[in-house]
Amino acid sequence: MAARYRLVPFRRKQERLRPLDEAAAYARCHGNRDESSVRIVKLPPRRARYDLLATGEEIRRRFEERIDAREPDPLAPTPSPSA
Repeated sequence: MAARYRLVPFRRKQERLRPLDEAAAYARCHGNRDESSVRIVKLPPRRARYDLLATGEEIRRRFEERIDAREPDPLAPTPSPSA
């Protein structure tokens, strides 16, 4: 029996477009940037997203108050007084 080989299909070359220079490639990707298409718009200032409830110092002070107000942990070892 003769060995049959699968032939690779022949692909036709696609017709290539003319080569583009840098300016033409930029215009194709980004469009023409002429003066008439650009419009400057004034936006109102952004409003604050939220009001700060406390400063860093206020947060630190409240944290220390919460730590001082906790009950001692019954399972924590008691520190022995140094002589």
